[in-house]
Amino acid sequence: MAKTKNQVPFNPEDLTPEEKMKFEIAEELGLGDKVMLGGWRSLTAKESGRIGGLITKKRREEKKRREEENSAG
Repeated sequence: MAKTKNQVPFNPEDLTPEEKMKFEIAEELGLGDKVMLGGWRSLTAKESGRIGGLITKKRREEKKRREEENSAG
């Protein structure tokens, strides 16, 4: 089966820190293999939205943690 435009292969070695977090969340949700085989475009809107929501949650938690460290120090 030939790869279509929507199935770009995913290379986990060429990741920015943001993409690394995105891929780690995808793996936590059991979507790592799907991303590896078909790229990010192979995910459904629901799956992508779930990943985006968890990225936002992690960013907020990290920001809160940094603010608490700065106010305590």
